Amino acid sequence: MCQLLGMNCNVPTDICFSFEGFSARGGKTDHHSDGWGIAFFEEKGCRIFLDSQPSVISPVAELVRNFPIHSTHVIAHIRKATQGEIALHNCHPFRRELWGRYWVFAHNGNLPDFRHHSMGFYQAVGNTDSEKAFCLMLETLRKCFPQGKPPLKELYLILRKITQEIAQIGVFNYLLSDGEHFFTHCSTKLSYIVRQAPFAAAHLIDQDMTVDFRELTTESDRVAVIATTPLTDNEVWTPIQPGELLVFQDGWPLKHAFD
Repeated sequence: MCQLLGMNCNVPTDICFSFEGFSARGGKTDHHSDGWGIAFFEEKGCRIFLDSQPSVISPVAELVRNFPIHSTHVIAHIRKATQGEIALHNCHPFRRELWGRYWVFAHNGNLPDFRHHSMGFYQAVGNTDSEKAFCLMLETLRKCFPQGKPPLKELYLILRKITQEIAQIGVFNYLLSDGEHFFTHCSTKLSYIVRQAPFAAAHLIDQDMTVDFRELTTESDRVAVIATTPLTDNEVWTPIQPGELLVFQDGWPLKHAFD
C-alpha cells in the first residue's frame, strides 16, 4: 500500500529533513514507486507538487528535498497503486475547494467495490478509490453545512461519521487539511511525534542523515510529524490507534476535545 507523511506546526517550518527520508521509500528503501505528491499550505494558498515517476528519481522531488518551503500544514504521499493506472491524475494528494478554502487529502489503503461514482457537486478526475472517497467526504460536509464551515466540534462529529462508514469498506488511513485544522485517521497503521523544547538530534531510518533541531528552532516552536511508519530511529513515536480520528492544531493533537 501507499505511505503518508504529514506535518502540522505552530510556526511555518520546512519539511526537508522528513521528506529526505520519506522520499527514499519511493523506490529505494521500499517499493512505493507509482508516483508521489506533496502539498504545502501558505496562508490561504496551497502549493502542490505531483509526479507519476518514483520519488527517488523524480527531478521534482529533488527540488522539494532541497527547497525549504515553510508551511504550518503539509501533506505528502508516495503511491503503490491498487486502483487506477500509474498516471499524474491518480497521484495524491488531491485538492478541492470548500467554504472558500482549499482542502487537501491523501489516502493509504484500499476500498474494494467503492461504488460512489456520482456524488453531486464533487466529481473524481482520476479513477482511484481514494479520490472518490475524498469527493464523498466533501460532498457530505457541503450538504451538512451549506452556510459555511461550522465550529470544529460539529465538523469533527460529521467527519468521524462519514469516515467510519467509508472505513467499513476497507483500509482507510488518511490525512486531510484545510490549512486551519489537520485531520488524521488510522485504520491500520499511522504514528506521530511532537517535537518541542527541549529539542534534540534526530536520525533518519531510510538515510544516514542526522539533524540537530536545537540549531534550527526556538523555545516556542512545536512541530507534529505524522507518518505511516516512523521516519527516525532515535525518537519515540506514538502509534495512532485503529479507528481513531485525530485533529492536530498548532503542532499538538487535540485528543479529548470532542469526547
